[in-house]
Amino acid sequence: MAMANPYAKYATQSINTATPEELTLKLYEGCIKFINLAMIGIDEKNIEKANTNIVKAQNIINELNITLDMNYEISKNLRQLYDYLHRRLIDANIKKDKVILEEVKEFVVEFRDTWKQAMALARKQRG
Repeated sequence: MAMANPYAKYATQSINTATPEELTLKLYEGCIKFINLAMIGIDEKNIEKANTNIVKAQNIINELNITLDMNYEISKNLRQLYDYLHRRLIDANIKKDKVILEEVKEFVVEFRDTWKQAMALARKQRG
């Protein structure tokens, strides 16, 4: 029997034990990672690498969008922003445009940083 990849086992376990808040943070971080990899693909003129990673970033934005709790007013604003970012990622993929990818990345970095602050505030209030 083959030995399982220890990193894959750790990654799976960290996802299975993560809170919903931690999963959202992981999605933001994954999106940033895939945008960075897509930009490298564009620099390398590796169209397949760029496409694959932009699609992964699109999938993450889509996941963030469909899991919004629409009982909150802010969710309506986030839905519009996620829709916009998804469209921009499609444009970036069609044009293989790093400027568009940078624009999307700036939004996602801001979302991630704000989410981290919200998580820290929530922890303070609980404990």
